[in-house]
Amino acid sequence: MSFKNLNLIEPVMKALTAEGYTIPTPIQQQAIPYVLEGRDLQGCAQTGTGKTAAFAIPIIQLLDQQKQFKAGIKVLVLTPTRELAIQINESFAAYGKYTNLRHTVIFGGVSQLHQTNALRRGVDVLVATPGRLLDLINQGFIDLRQLNIFVLDEADRMLDMGFIHDVKRVIERLPARRQTLFFSATMPPEIQKLAKSLLTNPAKVEVTPPTSTVDKIEQSLYHTNKSDKPDLLLHLLNEKRVRTALVFTRTKHGADKVVKFLLRSNVKAAAIHGNKSQNARQNALNDFKNGHLKVLVATDIAARGIDIDELTHVFNYDLPDVPETYIHRIGRTGRAGHDGIAIAFCDVDERTELRDIERLISFRIPVIEKHPYLPIPGAVPQKKVPVQRGRNMQRRKMTA
Repeated sequence: MSFKNLNLIEPVMKALTAEGYTIPTPIQQQAIPYVLEGRDLQGCAQTGTGKTAAFAIPIIQLLDQQKQFKAGIKVLVLTPTRELAIQINESFAAYGKYTNLRHTVIFGGVSQLHQTNALRRGVDVLVATPGRLLDLINQGFIDLRQLNIFVLDEADRMLDMGFIHDVKRVIERLPARRQTLFFSATMPPEIQKLAKSLLTNPAKVEVTPPTSTVDKIEQSLYHTNKSDKPDLLLHLLNEKRVRTALVFTRTKHGADKVVKFLLRSNVKAAAIHGNKSQNARQNALNDFKNGHLKVLVATDIAARGIDIDELTHVFNYDLPDVPETYIHRIGRTGRAGHDGIAIAFCDVDERTELRDIERLISFRIPVIEKHPYLPIPGAVPQKKVPVQRGRNMQRRKMTA
């Protein structure tokens, strides 16, 4: 199937051709017809499956076919992070460039002046993060009474980041009659409950089972000491002649430490996380996409907006506490038909996390038995205590 088979209008097809799009991904094939029919949609698809285009393309067509535009915001896309909001807004710009679509993006951490000026000029599509959206609603800059379509993107990440209550406050301000598109990489019980409350007789699209990993990704595991992880990372970056690498750490401080080590070793690297300014994060991301940086070190929350088709390597420098996060991380590589390589480090204190990951994916990650930084024989894991984080109990290591 090609995009020509989806009954798309000429301005949209022209934009897709300019972007080099010819064949829709599975979620695009399934979702676009339902959205064009005006149906509510529940989409379950892991990262990298093309779900932004799956809702942006038909929304642009629906708006373009409305001959008389009423004043006011017609579409609201709610998403958890600034990076992802920017990416979605850029997608609307690309797919809608041959239409009269007006769109803008709002998020916190920067001055609101530019954002409020854009809102005053009038927009059809508003892409927003929850906090800034509620703030501008309360200030009287945003009126959602003319809304036709509501898109909730990355619903599971909204829950992980503690935004679920803000999301519910936004929903209270939406008109009852609307089309709702609901996307989530995983469907835990609370997300299922939210979807049920939002959607009316929805079409359901599930492209890749949420517990599976991408077939094209070559996975491997290195057991090592925690103190040797920096040297092992540098060794592998050089040995495997890595072109681009996304490195995941558990904490912001850990990300900064890795970057400092790599810079001292003459490897071009930068970190993105919540403590970085919006400009610093966006500059680092642009430098990485443009090839000016070899390594981008990120925490999970900051990485949700990263979308790079030719990312060759993902490193799990620290294994995640939540096993589903491993799937999201390695899904950053192996996109758009390219092969990908995912490498995980595991120190003695991360063996429980490793067992949980392998149980979830039903796969024993191949272990590299020989390398220069093997772990100390007989090392004993430290005791772990549960720490309350939001509504979930997650394991954290005791610190001195």
